[in-house]
Amino acid sequence: MAHPTAVLLVAGLSPNLIGDSMPRLRDFARRAGGVRTMTADLPAVTCTVQSSMLTGLAPGEHGIVANGWYDRESAEVRFWKQSNRLVHGEKVWETAKKRDPRVTCANLFWWFNMHSSADIAVTPRPLYPADGRKIPDLWTEPVELRERLQSRFGRFPLFHFWGPQADIRSTEWIVASAIEVWNSLHPTLSLVYLPHLDYALQRDGPGAASMAREQRELDRQIGFLLDHFAAAGVRVMIASEYGIEPVSRAIELNALLRSEGLLRVREELGREHLDAGASPAFAVVDHQVAHV
Repeated sequence: MAHPTAVLLVAGLSPNLIGDSMPRLRDFARRAGGVRTMTADLPAVTCTVQSSMLTGLAPGEHGIVANGWYDRESAEVRFWKQSNRLVHGEKVWETAKKRDPRVTCANLFWWFNMHSSADIAVTPRPLYPADGRKIPDLWTEPVELRERLQSRFGRFPLFHFWGPQADIRSTEWIVASAIEVWNSLHPTLSLVYLPHLDYALQRDGPGAASMAREQRELDRQIGFLLDHFAAAGVRVMIASEYGIEPVSRAIELNALLRSEGLLRVREELGREHLDAGASPAFAVVDHQVAHV
């Protein structure tokens, strides 16, 4: 019989952050025998690395070469698509189900989480009314889980999940929902994404004085999950997709391409926007790499 397991994916975590500001994580690493590092995919970005982790394939095989890419047929740059059908290859829970049909999987906020074969799914899915508003919401499987989680914990704090207001509130919500899903549905495999460090590191930088506070906030939430899963007899693994380092040299690729007459823009409501289909060349910039 498969052993219940939870994989906590801590975005932006690197070994140098596991210290006095993260005592629960530090103690977990010591009990586990230390920290093991892997050679990351290129690019080391959320969608690519998560897809590699869940399929065991390289980006050229599972097809997720970035967080987003240029669709030549529609002449649109598309980031953060959500359908799991974009990810080629057998997923880890599908392999596990072949070995033991009783295995169930809860995917809680790992990406490409819509319309997959996972038994349970929770992922951000805003509502876009005709008046232009963007309303925080979720997509879940089973459908009724959406109402149950938001009735209990409030509407998912989307604007605290990414963007300039990102803070610990989104991670707190995810941790609470992970505990609720385990208590009510008992998945064999729980995939839990903890985003807090990612935007803190991007906003303030790895050496910022504020990072100690951000690490303590996240460590407290990790502690809640470790205590809960330990009491339930669930084995825990903690992983990271990538680390974030200070930038020493930046190249403004699109400014260079525009200066050479290769990138075209159009003005909309007083602001310039990329006209991708009319541009002989432009860069889709995505953290570590750019696709030209």
